[in-house]
Amino acid sequence: MIGPSGQVRVLVATRPVDCRKGADGLAALVRETMGADPFSGAVYVFRAKRADRVKLIFWDGSGVVLISKRLEEGEFRWPKVQDGAIRLTAAEFSALFEGLDWRRVHAAQRPRAPVAAS
Repeated sequence: MIGPSGQVRVLVATRPVDCRKGADGLAALVRETMGADPFSGAVYVFRAKRADRVKLIFWDGSGVVLISKRLEEGEFRWPKVQDGAIRLTAAEFSALFEGLDWRRVHAAQRPRAPVAAS
């Protein structure tokens, strides 16, 4: 996927939105409902009422990027519908965008340094 990677902040709006909205309409939602700056470099993810559609916007330094995806089979795994937004790690976002269950993604455990040479 062409888009964000690394240590990017990802915020998911938990309420469904009208996916006919374009970049300007979604940027307005970021300001009004999430209380955030759509030009901060964070990725803002929006779901449609149908669980097989997602839109996201982010500022890449030269303009607002709008990405839309509709799964041909299956549904995206969404958090429980409530007010506000939740934050995902880059790995969780990647799993969500691929249509996988992002809740099953866990941070890698850091290997322990050996206490003695074997």
